[in-house]
Amino acid sequence: MATSKDKQVPRIHHFELVEGMKLQIDVSGSSNGRDVRVEFQLKNCTRIWILHWGILYRGNVNWFVPAEHPKQGSLQTPFTKRGETYVVIVELRDPKIHAIEFVLKDGSHDRWLKLNQGNFRIEIPETDTKTCHPPIPKDLIDRKAYLIWESKGKPQSSPQQQQQDYNDALRELQSQLSNGISLKELQSSHITTSTTSVPNNREKLQYGVPSFHCRRHDVQKWLQKRSKAQSKCTTLPSSTLVDLVENFVGGDNVISRQSYLIGNHEIVVLTKLISSNYHILVAVNMKGATVLHWGVSELLSGEWLAPPSDMLPENSKMVAGACQTYFTDVSNGKGSFQVVDINLQKRSFMGIQFLIWWGGSWIKNNGANFIVVLNTMNPNGKVNGDETGIVKWLLDEIFRREKDAERSLMHRFNIATELTERCKGEGELGLIGIMVWLRFMACRHLTWNKNYNVKPREISEAQDKFTNLLQKIFLSQPNDREIVRLMMTFVGRGGQGDVGQRIRDEILVLQRNHDCKTGMMEEWHQKLHNNTSPDDVIICEALLNYVKCGFKIDAYWHTLNTNGLTKQKLASYDRPIVSEPHFRTDAKEGLTCDLAMYLKTLKAVHSGADLESAIETCLSSSLRGHNSVTLDYVSGLSLKLQECLKFIKAHTHDENIGPLMEKLLESRIELHPILFTAHGRAKDLLFLDLALASAIRTTMERGLKDLNFAHPPEIMFFITLVLENLCLSMVNNEDLIYCTKDWYRVCESYKTSDGQWALQAKAILDRLQLVLAERSQDYQKRIQPSVQYLGNLLGVEKHAIDCFTEELVRGGLAAVLSKLINRFEPILRKVANLGCWQVISPVEVCGFIASVNELITFQNKVYRKPTVIIASRVTGEEEIPYGVVAVLTSDMPDVLSHVSIRARNDKVCFATCFDQNILRNLKLREGKAISIQLESTNLIISDISSSGLSLNSFIPSSINRGVTFKRKTFRGKYVVSVEDFTAEMVGAKSCNIKFLRGSVPSWIKIPMSVAIPFGAFETVKSEAANKDIANKISHSYKLVQSGDLSRLQAIKEAVLQMSAPSSLTYELKSKMRSSGMPWPGDEGEQRWNLAWRAIKKVWASKWNERAYISCRKANINHNDLCMAVLIQEIICADYAFVIHTKNPLSGDVSEIYTEIVKGLGETLVGAYPGRAMSFITKKNNLKSPIVTGYPSKPIGLYSKPSIIFRSDSNGEDLENYAGAGLYDSVVMDEEERIVLDYSGDRMIVDKAFQISLLSRIAEAGKIIESLYGSPQDIEGVVKDGVIYVVQARPQI
Repeated sequence: MATSKDKQVPRIHHFELVEGMKLQIDVSGSSNGRDVRVEFQLKNCTRIWILHWGILYRGNVNWFVPAEHPKQGSLQTPFTKRGETYVVIVELRDPKIHAIEFVLKDGSHDRWLKLNQGNFRIEIPETDTKTCHPPIPKDLIDRKAYLIWESKGKPQSSPQQQQQDYNDALRELQSQLSNGISLKELQSSHITTSTTSVPNNREKLQYGVPSFHCRRHDVQKWLQKRSKAQSKCTTLPSSTLVDLVENFVGGDNVISRQSYLIGNHEIVVLTKLISSNYHILVAVNMKGATVLHWGVSELLSGEWLAPPSDMLPENSKMVAGACQTYFTDVSNGKGSFQVVDINLQKRSFMGIQFLIWWGGSWIKNNGANFIVVLNTMNPNGKVNGDETGIVKWLLDEIFRREKDAERSLMHRFNIATELTERCKGEGELGLIGIMVWLRFMACRHLTWNKNYNVKPREISEAQDKFTNLLQKIFLSQPNDREIVRLMMTFVGRGGQGDVGQRIRDEILVLQRNHDCKTGMMEEWHQKLHNNTSPDDVIICEALLNYVKCGFKIDAYWHTLNTNGLTKQKLASYDRPIVSEPHFRTDAKEGLTCDLAMYLKTLKAVHSGADLESAIETCLSSSLRGHNSVTLDYVSGLSLKLQECLKFIKAHTHDENIGPLMEKLLESRIELHPILFTAHGRAKDLLFLDLALASAIRTTMERGLKDLNFAHPPEIMFFITLVLENLCLSMVNNEDLIYCTKDWYRVCESYKTSDGQWALQAKAILDRLQLVLAERSQDYQKRIQPSVQYLGNLLGVEKHAIDCFTEELVRGGLAAVLSKLINRFEPILRKVANLGCWQVISPVEVCGFIASVNELITFQNKVYRKPTVIIASRVTGEEEIPYGVVAVLTSDMPDVLSHVSIRARNDKVCFATCFDQNILRNLKLREGKAISIQLESTNLIISDISSSGLSLNSFIPSSINRGVTFKRKTFRGKYVVSVEDFTAEMVGAKSCNIKFLRGSVPSWIKIPMSVAIPFGAFETVKSEAANKDIANKISHSYKLVQSGDLSRLQAIKEAVLQMSAPSSLTYELKSKMRSSGMPWPGDEGEQRWNLAWRAIKKVWASKWNERAYISCRKANINHNDLCMAVLIQEIICADYAFVIHTKNPLSGDVSEIYTEIVKGLGETLVGAYPGRAMSFITKKNNLKSPIVTGYPSKPIGLYSKPSIIFRSDSNGEDLENYAGAGLYDSVVMDEEERIVLDYSGDRMIVDKAFQISLLSRIAEAGKIIESLYGSPQDIEGVVKDGVIYVVQARPQI
């Protein structure tokens, strides 16, 4: 049997040589078998070459000549022609031979071809695997045959053709076994992610899409959460040493903080402004003699200069090119450390570099110098930082250096490297600043070359240095990977040595071979020699298309113009191109070949994310000496990945995109685990991944027009592919991962014309649209401030600035996914019988159209004529503005959200529109009068004459007349138990809890409660300790009453400063303990402080802006509003629900309408995006709930055992006024936000559990309605299958 070592010895070797030559070496036999045969084959060869070779014995580096008695030396064997190839055959009989080494000699020119300036080496297998490989399983042969058929484009195959594919697969697998690949490796490289075997009836596969059950991947492995660690070292988490140093120097005017952990040593660096002088303090926690070896930087962060002698700290001495300063011991009652204080005075140094000598050795920063970059302060004394979402000092520095950067791409990339190093302490915002600058450059908004000649090799090396730095950041800073990916799409790969030089050398060869040394080619040659750029890739592509099209000049200009190169642009180069190309017509074949080869050379430098270039780079490690030689062997790339990449190269332009899309995805999946491994090829792999992701986007866009959206399996397949690819590209992809898992579930349960299936699919796609919209908004928030600031500094056109982030988003996979969803959603709505509208408040109205972005920003506006608002964003917590008769939105607030209830109560039409075209057309009719009428579950919108609306008689329906309530007074108790709840002491919420506790059956649980009654707040405020706070509240409230609503926040902040009377604390502790509730103070003073703060937040919510506006609109005296606080032990819910025992959408009293969410109910009643699960239950058939919508909420709130403090005012549940939801309920401990995974949730996937749970919730609602004798609005939770009701009120 072959040893594991033998299995690693390949038997077929491929080398790409110069001038298109290829060398293939086949090794058969084994040294132990004394029958080794090595055949060398040279292809595309035009002259005689000589094999200069020798053999190696194990453990010996010298060459020997094979013979009966071997001796040191070498042999030269000429290649002989055999057909189209040149061949040398070597046979070896000595079992001790370990390898052959060789170089190639050009017989007609005195030159040698080497491998990386060394010898080629071919190891000899010890055993022959041909005679000992195991039988190949049939399923593996079937899978290989399927891949062969797939590689042909999945043609309709006859049984004979299928048998031929099977035979070919068997032969190929046997050959791979013979070449040392193990059966296990073959199986792992051909296995699918599903255990389902390959279908035998290939004709059943439609649209180039395989059976969907093969499409599930373990996406959980791709999860990437954003680290919660601080992204800037200027905001370091506190450590003992940091605290000690700051206590020593004072915390004011600290510009930056850096901290390093090197083994057991901690090093802290503070930059600080003291009396207008800049100080850099280096502190360490070491004991004994410690020396700082340092120098200053003036212009570059990597610069090391000896400091001026007049600024040396005490205990310093100058050495060659540096200063050495002994650390000074510092000790106080809290600890001790050593410090060096370097006073840079007012000198304009960029910073310092240093090493530390301690204990007989140097302490370095991961083998490099420690670098401290000084962020200067502006004239106002503030640090130039990211206070407005930018790193101002960096963007200012980019602007200052742009004059130098525009000289050449070499200058630009060198500056980019330097600034990226300098801003590494600025976290993501620093990288964003560099990325914005690079994209301005890539989009030609900045000058690439101006009055400076530079060699291609120098540009290539500058790019290589910069992309190596980006590789390092990508591997070491996971949070920043998404930005680094963006940065790398705007730069070429670059390279050292002859990578760039080949641009100069090969254009000369091309000119000489095709006699084109004048005109356009000579002009281009001069440009290439003096300042090559990414434009040269486009020029070469244009020339190639020109030649391929039979020398039609229109093809040349079309290629240039399509890629943004005009005659004016070509003429603007320092070395202008003003002529048109002209070649001999008989040179077409040779030109096509040579230009194609030269295009590869250009792309190798300038086009890092070009698909063909990236694949070739990763399929071949370029190891070059004097001449170019490419080794076709890649360490770390699986056989499956290599096969996928070869398939992609061969099928990039296939019309049938299904197989290509699959291979693109499979390649990225294979690539994913090795992308994040620190090795020298990470940059090449990252460029490959970027190219694959880009190819998926362009391929999908190309194939969109041919998709059959009436055939759901086909669309589901492509949505899955794009979604999976998006998961692989994103940092913080948890939401996308869970959507993908849920999408798998839905796709696998697909049934034609199944309404419930369509509802589930639509809910997942709704959630995906929310995720994509949130990502887009996040990009705008993070990136656009830097775009605006830097773009204005650099004089970039306003349109380019305004569209910058939008174009970034549109150029990614998210935009393609959104297109697929938008095209598929109408199909799902039709299957689910949803129509274009969900009518939340069914009212027929007439009004004038007004478009707004966010409803909440207009909630305080007064409209003087009946208005129909078209709102892009509705959170669910808004007030409906005065004068509005309808709100139409594309957003999806819950049916039981505050704004939905307010709309129904105020007789305002409120509806969600699922058809963007309808809303787009309505927005175009801004200011026009329309009528809205109801037709079943849809709205009918018609134009009407504005004269048909009587403005003079218009009285908004939102005005309520005669809504009054009585101001409550304090009854002498700070806390009352549930038994003592009365309407004079507490609100309806508390009174209903008291009623339910004695009325509902035992299976419905009511949590234990106590309450802080009406008047307690006013009494606490009047305490002497809170006198100043009371005055602040009074003063601010007068300003509010005069119209300054911004002072409401000042009132809320003042309330939070109040102190608690000891009597209140005592009473609350006593009542909670006697009621069996946990007293927070038992866990320490801090827990009581949290509880007290929560109580004050409830009181402060009386001055919520929305609540104040609502009272004013209803003509309610806000002074009469009193706030009690209902205190309950929180139920750590699995689910939370809200029941309306009369269907609020239809008004049907025979139906119970319920919404339910995972976790706590705040996501249901608060402004949390997405829809809850909803269902309707007939009161005469509680056992058959009908699900009307599945959940799309991305976030669930969860809490540890805690206390909730609920608002319970006297301004809620009044006739003609819905005050519920205006005030805050506060959990003592902050809830944990969890990204929800519905793919395995029993409420969704377990039908029996779903029916049982929903039926019992509906039954609880029916029971409580019967107790009150009227429709009820009920809130509750489910924990371990037990139903808890936490409050009930009359349904309005």
